[in-house]
Amino acid sequence: MEFPDWTFVGNSPAAAEYSLRFPSSRPQGDSKNDVVVVHALMPKTDRKPHAVVILHYWGATDLRVERNLAQQLNRRGIAAVVMELPFHLERTPLGLRSGAGAIDPDPAKLVQIMRQAVDDVRRTFDWIESRPEFDSSQLGLAGTSLGAIVSALVSGIDSRVESGAYLLGGAEIAHVIWNSSRIVKERDAMRRNGVTESSLRGDLAEIEPANHLRSRSPKRSFVIGARYDTVVPPRSTEALIQALGNPQVIWLETGHFGGFLIEKQVHQEIAKFFAASETGAEYVAPKSIRAPTLRLGFEANAESGIQIVAGVDVWRSNARGDGFASILASPRGPELFVGFKAEKGLSIGATLRSGSASPGLFWSIVL
Repeated sequence: MEFPDWTFVGNSPAAAEYSLRFPSSRPQGDSKNDVVVVHALMPKTDRKPHAVVILHYWGATDLRVERNLAQQLNRRGIAAVVMELPFHLERTPLGLRSGAGAIDPDPAKLVQIMRQAVDDVRRTFDWIESRPEFDSSQLGLAGTSLGAIVSALVSGIDSRVESGAYLLGGAEIAHVIWNSSRIVKERDAMRRNGVTESSLRGDLAEIEPANHLRSRSPKRSFVIGARYDTVVPPRSTEALIQALGNPQVIWLETGHFGGFLIEKQVHQEIAKFFAASETGAEYVAPKSIRAPTLRLGFEANAESGIQIVAGVDVWRSNARGDGFASILASPRGPELFVGFKAEKGLSIGATLRSGSASPGLFWSIVL
């Protein structure tokens, strides 16, 4: 197709920003959603830059995270092209919140929405190739959460993806939907309509990233997962790692949201990965990025009863954190809980406070 010209938005110290809108090649019947919105942040460099397309997380109400990653890329002479996913941000239908229509409880509609997202990314690639300002000989793709899942799917379909970075994403979409702590209303609606995890796996086979990545994956890939993630379960991240073959991998000692404390370090590593990919240099991910393991939940013991607490882990028995010690902030003051995981966020152990100890239970989520 012939794309409209981009519009200059403004300058920052590291980049010039342009915006572009073009029709989606797979419309879903809503005039706002069916217009693809792209933000291009071009580094101030004398050479034509390679580009990385960036996809945001589910429910994003702004592009702060993506712009921060774009800044790291721009500093390394790489262009960042941020594409708004279907049913998000400027593409949100009237009367809905951003992202509300992106995870449809009807499997057939969900397939069409994911296919729209994939086609929109591929058309964004087409646009990059049409612009003389880019060096389109190498294309990178990066995404967070839902954006990482879409990125993984595109990576398995479009051979133009030379390098891909997948933050807090995974494969096995049916498993994500059936076990995610965020996808509750949609999952309940599926159950009411007789959908099971097994049937959903079959319904979503054509948009399952692992099915495509087994036959085609990027030359270079980088996966960052969260060991205590309840939104995209670690099993799904492991499935993505296996499907990609031999990616660089970092596991954060956090849940899905705790990485905000080390966002800059994470983005720096992603930018280093793409910079190395651009030149053909080897990138070796660090073994870890230090991040606190933060907990929020309810603690119960014979002395204090049930109370809301927040805590930070100070010891773990192994990489999975089967046994742990956490300093808790409670209404009665600081406490130390030492225990072992039982199931579904519940841990059994002992609470220590002011020199005394009592048996306790601790139900928590890791941020």
